[in-house]
Amino acid sequence: MSHAPEDVTSMLIQWSEGDPEALNRLLPVIYDELHRIAERYFRKERSGNTLQPTALVNEVYLRLVNQSDIDWQNRAHFFGIAATNMRRILVERARARNAAKRGHGNYRLDLTLVSDVPDTNNPLDLLALDRALEELATFDPQQCRIVECKFFGGLSIEETAEVLGVSPATVKRDWALAKAWLFRELS
Repeated sequence: MSHAPEDVTSMLIQWSEGDPEALNRLLPVIYDELHRIAERYFRKERSGNTLQPTALVNEVYLRLVNQSDIDWQNRAHFFGIAATNMRRILVERARARNAAKRGHGNYRLDLTLVSDVPDTNNPLDLLALDRALEELATFDPQQCRIVECKFFGGLSIEETAEVLGVSPATVKRDWALAKAWLFRELS
């Protein structure tokens, strides 16, 4: 069952204002949408990942619904924060796996599988990507957020623009610049 963005926004606002019934109506809607985002992400993944979409969604879901100090503005705001949480969870998992393997067999992902990224046969290490994004955030936080929304959150150009409060043209331009910078940094 699909809900209009304004329905989700309305439920988020009601929940922020303390309505427990709004949360009960909202939970199945956001859970289903988070699961779709995770499935899109995992379709891009190489095989061998032990974390599955449902487990990722469960972790993100728990982090989001336990955030009582956030004044949810709208659906885009919620899913933008979900994208950031997905990145954090995936990086935490990668760090834990690397620690268990004593640094061998870094977790790999392929940035080229994100739509409109040029072809390359060079998969990226998630931890290296995270370090590069941390560096990118020091001089262009908006580009970093765009990468989070598009890559980790699976959001479209339009959804990313809504999350960040900028135009789709700005997102397209900054996405292209961020990808070029990341390819240079991670090559």
